[in-house]
Amino acid sequence: MKRAPRPDGPAQSPALPRPARGLVVAAWALLAAAIATDLAVNPRVTLSPALGTAPVLASTGTRRARVPLLAGLLALVLVVPLAFADPEVPAAIHVTSAFTVLAITCISTANVVLVATRERELLRSRSVASAAQQALLRPVPERVGGLRVAVRYLAAAADARVGGDLYEVLETPFGVRLLIGDVRGKGLGAVETASDVLGTFREAAQVEADLRAVARRLDATVRRRGIGEEFVTAALVGVPRPAGGPLELVNCGHLPPLVRSGGEVTAVEVRGDEGADPPLALRELAAGPYRSGVFPLGRGDVLLLYTDGVTEARDASGLFYPLERRFAAFPEGSPAALADRLVADLLAHAGGELADDAALLVVRREQGG
Repeated sequence: MKRAPRPDGPAQSPALPRPARGLVVAAWALLAAAIATDLAVNPRVTLSPALGTAPVLASTGTRRARVPLLAGLLALVLVVPLAFADPEVPAAIHVTSAFTVLAITCISTANVVLVATRERELLRSRSVASAAQQALLRPVPERVGGLRVAVRYLAAAADARVGGDLYEVLETPFGVRLLIGDVRGKGLGAVETASDVLGTFREAAQVEADLRAVARRLDATVRRRGIGEEFVTAALVGVPRPAGGPLELVNCGHLPPLVRSGGEVTAVEVRGDEGADPPLALRELAAGPYRSGVFPLGRGDVLLLYTDGVTEARDASGLFYPLERRFAAFPEGSPAALADRLVADLLAHAGGELADDAALLVVRREQGG
């Protein structure tokens, strides 16, 4: 998982996009040309008011207050030689230019301080939420119950809020049980909901023989929170003992797991007469209990659980990431190697940044089948 940024360090100056850098450079060049022209020609006209743009330009793309302050003081000093270069210009105009430069310097410096302070506060808040989220998502075992497992969690782009993706892998008296889910919403509220869901799953998975009962308890946990229209999509997978039997799936409104067998990828669906089961907290809106289905996972087959941060990642042209096609095309390898290939391919597709958090849980059956 990505490490949370430290909120206590100095504010970092944001990197300006290349077009913006070009415009700023052009503005500085125009200002320099104006000063040179004023010093060289026409003593009846002054361009000293243009010096007021210096602190504004200096404040662009920086979070250090001394940068616009120093630029403003330098511009203020330059008013003096311009006044001597334009002796026929009334002194009041040069005095007005000086006061204008001074006022704009104060405003630009104050704006940099304000923006830097707000960014530090936002970073601190995001860091706390991110650290809390990462503390909840404990490392999963690499080998458990005849399975090899790998998980990858991708935090969203730096300007996105912390999300509520969650996952867990547990060895229980009823076999290995897997969970992946996604909380509707962002920020600390989503992290708190994820914490409640994971806590309930870790307890219920150890005592409930029926995977549908585990889902019901998760649904009750989210409903008890009673916060607005909050809900959680989740997929629960049970790998029974002894090894080799079919896996069980209870899908609570989540994206269908994918199984890769012999180079072909199949989506695992569980649907009844009323369609798919609803997300957690919305069970009462659909008739009947949660349904479960079984599906085979032979020796060497790979199961992929994921959140919508993967499938909703877009490239520069707006196309979604083609997960099934890419997953089918990857060469054979360990779950860790497959997960790394998926992550690298996903980030390449999305231009290096994701708009939403994404979680991947890759499982390969080593025994049975």
